[in-house]
Amino acid sequence: MGRSRRTIPEELLLLALDPATGTTAQPQSLDLGLAGAQLVELALAGRIAPDGDRIAVVMPRPTGDPTLDSALELLRRRGSPVRAVHWIGGPRLGLRQIYLAHLERCGMVHAVAGQMCGVLPTTRYQATDTEISREIRARLDSAIRTGVPPDPRTAALAALAHAVGLGKHLYPGNEGRSSRSRLRDLIRHDPMGGLVAHAVMDVQNGVAAQPRRDRPPAPQARPTAGGVPLQPRRTGAMARAVAH
Repeated sequence: MGRSRRTIPEELLLLALDPATGTTAQPQSLDLGLAGAQLVELALAGRIAPDGDRIAVVMPRPTGDPTLDSALELLRRRGSPVRAVHWIGGPRLGLRQIYLAHLERCGMVHAVAGQMCGVLPTTRYQATDTEISREIRARLDSAIRTGVPPDPRTAALAALAHAVGLGKHLYPGNEGRSSRSRLRDLIRHDPMGGLVAHAVMDVQNGVAAQPRRDRPPAPQARPTAGGVPLQPRRTGAMARAVAH
């Protein structure tokens, strides 16, 4: 994978980076979003594919991107398809710092050392080329403004931006409400982006451990006697409730 095109994790992080403060918006959920963005990028590279709500490795050959290849190798070691929600919610947090260091090595951001309250050391990150961030933002703005279905990369980026809560950072206040709503609607334009975005939101809502139910369970057949359904036996509180 060449460096002529930025990856979706890189773009998501650049979107979250505040140019004024050098900090990232939504730092907690951003780790989850970056894990999901890795899945989308690997799918676009033909390395993985969705299998229902699971992710399967279809080509284990490295991409050439060290951060993506690390995720690909972890997926390969699983040996069988893994639920997207379990992968995103797994013990692999810290991706925000990993990707900040990655962007610094690539020359896309530079670290600025500082102190909090004059004592605690802090590190802020400034984009080295603000035109890159403006171009990423312009793609989202165009998709929101025109209503034209975006390309899969932009659709997936929009879905993940919504999932991690960047809508309020990108389009704040009451004036940004309609833009936030349209950002959410872009989730339907890319199946893989939609899958991982919903998985990110499921993890945040604490439903990662619950099995996904695509349809309600079929009702159990009621026992019969001579073709006539047997009525359930009423006992205790049920019998008293029926009597009244």
